[in-house]
Amino acid sequence: MKTREPEPLPEHIFPVDPWRLVERRFDRNLLDRTETLFAVANGYLGMRGNPEEGRPVHDHGTFVNGFHETWEIVHAEEAYGLAKTGQTIIDAPDAKIIKLYVDDEPLHLHTATLRDYERALDMRTGVLRRTLLWETPSGKEVRVTSTRLASTRHRHLCATRYEVQVTNADAPVVISSQLLNRQDTKAPDDPNRQQFDPRTTRTFDHHVLERQSAREGELRVIAGYRTANSRMTLGVGMDHVIDTNCEWQATRETSENLGKVIFTIPARQGCTIRIDKFASYHTSQNVPSNELCDRVDRVLDRAVDQGFEALEADQAEDLAAFWETADVEVDTDDPRIQQAVRWNLFQLFQASSRAEHTGIPAKGLTGHGYEGHYFWDVEIFVMPFLAFTTPRVAKNLLRFRYGMLDAARERARELDLDGALYPWRTITGPEASAYFQAGTAQYHLNADIAHALKVYVDVTGDTEALGEFGSEILVETARLFGDLGFHSKDDDAFHLHGVTGPDEYTTVVNDNAFTNLMAKQHLEYAGHVLRILRATDPECYEILWNELEMTDDELAAWRRAAATMHIPYDERRGIHPQDEHFLQQEVWDFAATPADKYPLLLNYHPLMIYRYQVIKQADVVLAMFLLGDHFSLEQKRRNYRYYDALTTSDSSLSPPVHAIVASEIGEEDDALEYFRLSLFMDLLDVAGNADQGVHVASTGGVWMALVHGFAGMRSYHGHITFDPRLPSEWQGLRFPLQVRGRSLRVELTHHHLGLELRSGNPLTVGVRGTEVEVTPGEPVQVALNELAPID
Repeated sequence: MKTREPEPLPEHIFPVDPWRLVERRFDRNLLDRTETLFAVANGYLGMRGNPEEGRPVHDHGTFVNGFHETWEIVHAEEAYGLAKTGQTIIDAPDAKIIKLYVDDEPLHLHTATLRDYERALDMRTGVLRRTLLWETPSGKEVRVTSTRLASTRHRHLCATRYEVQVTNADAPVVISSQLLNRQDTKAPDDPNRQQFDPRTTRTFDHHVLERQSAREGELRVIAGYRTANSRMTLGVGMDHVIDTNCEWQATRETSENLGKVIFTIPARQGCTIRIDKFASYHTSQNVPSNELCDRVDRVLDRAVDQGFEALEADQAEDLAAFWETADVEVDTDDPRIQQAVRWNLFQLFQASSRAEHTGIPAKGLTGHGYEGHYFWDVEIFVMPFLAFTTPRVAKNLLRFRYGMLDAARERARELDLDGALYPWRTITGPEASAYFQAGTAQYHLNADIAHALKVYVDVTGDTEALGEFGSEILVETARLFGDLGFHSKDDDAFHLHGVTGPDEYTTVVNDNAFTNLMAKQHLEYAGHVLRILRATDPECYEILWNELEMTDDELAAWRRAAATMHIPYDERRGIHPQDEHFLQQEVWDFAATPADKYPLLLNYHPLMIYRYQVIKQADVVLAMFLLGDHFSLEQKRRNYRYYDALTTSDSSLSPPVHAIVASEIGEEDDALEYFRLSLFMDLLDVAGNADQGVHVASTGGVWMALVHGFAGMRSYHGHITFDPRLPSEWQGLRFPLQVRGRSLRVELTHHHLGLELRSGNPLTVGVRGTEVEVTPGEPVQVALNELAPID
């Protein structure tokens, strides 16, 4: 069931540019969305697209990945094993603020007379640049240019260049650069206050950031904090370099929640005032804030010494390297598609590039949505992109999951299960969701992480990762499935009861098809990896065997469970039931459901939803993509047509999956419509909550829909194949892939598939059932009209 695509952004305000997202007129009514769309981040540090001047604003936001506060989860009725501690990302002190006063008049965009205005997020260089011409009430014309970046070369650093020129007169100018603890100074009507929507974040009634230290330099202010409950520490500081031929003086002011460096300049007509502001953030679970402040000092020293131009040049160089391995070019008559594709890919870069020792929050570092939690979304929707484009980052994310293994072991013990159970929502490892029906019961999370590990190893060939951390993850998470399931006395099949699949509108069911299929692959892969490890690295295998107290009987039990795993199938309909009893329920009355009642989770009690055949997001359809070699094409067609009619797409995870499967089975109109919903999920606010931050998993889904959907690429067991389904209204598609140390370029038209190996050893790929060898320096053109699509 598809959602109507909203109206496009007006081109006279948002002109189409293949490499930039451009805003030509300030519109306060669009603040909620544009603050997200123009955010800058590097995977560790992120800043929403708020104006430097601080007003107007929908939701301020400066985030450090993993920096959070904890709180006690209060249950109306307690029960054993329920999550006890919530975790919520918090606002780090805001260093974006640079207030401007000319003739003592403040620049506020919503009240200012603006003769010229442009703001652009440049995806080639990774900077946000804004230029405007402000006419003050006294007739002074003031040109203001700001350039902002979150450094990809220096993960703890962000920087802003702020330039002011009074073009037609002399005038007194004051520039107040600030570092403000917004977390503890929120207004009572702040839009980020708690509201009835599980996708939003939590607010706190207590003072969260306790200042522990402060230090100052000539143009530098640094402060150290500790959070009240989570006891995390933070060091944050700012420094400045001013360049102008005008006279100037500077003063500092500091208080508990605010630090200022105030520049007073008697500006001369036409004289440019340039201030480069550098800010650094360091956080820790156990390092004292004073030590973090020392680190901030060192970062600021380097930044001031290096200068803004060098930072900007480094940023452009890093983005050029990213686009070399990640750009997807679309030949189509609609230029908005290319612009939107690059915006989505750029969001993946911003969310992941320096996410080291952390995961990727559901909203990246662009908003407060979902409390900054890490979900299974990354393993399924982001990992494929990273494995094929930036495998270093993919491996870092798997190491991050490995770092959570002890917490997952503890969670399994709480649920009286063997092995380890990864959390549905978390920041540091423990389960942070009190909604166990749609949370903890999603045991498929274990299999999702195992699947991500398999994808990474298959694509990169990095088998060393298995010995380093992968095999331990596989063993402990497989143990949970071995204990959770049972062999029925009736059919001797292996069953998994009391689980929730990806579809959160159908919870705590028996034999969810997605969960059982993924668990089957998980158990098989765990055994396969152990056999490889025993043959290739017997010493590592022996250590693992002894430390984890493994037995031959345990491995035999996994093999039997995988071989006899019950996969629901309805012979009469020729489809796979989503779970054992799904087809026995009444179908939701979609015709009688008004459009304003979606998403259903915000308008109907869960028990109402649970009684019907209605689906929040792809479940069986997702299984058909991830494990496509377990289904025939005809089964895929029947399953897709049945479940598509029941899926509300109330989750942004659904449209890209439906686009991929629809493309594979020849439903081109559906594929394009779902692709566009994914492509414009945030740009056009399809889900109605773009103000809460970017839907990072959906941006990964855009890449998946292009490469796995329209280019028809699959990578079952490490063998790359293509069965293209280029939309008839498109002319072509081009993209790079990194495959086991090789750099492959793919070019697709309606008539041929071009393959060019730019580096690495020869590679054999499948094209519609025909094996093709590609060697460096010898591009291959495969005529598609000579090869029928795989049926």
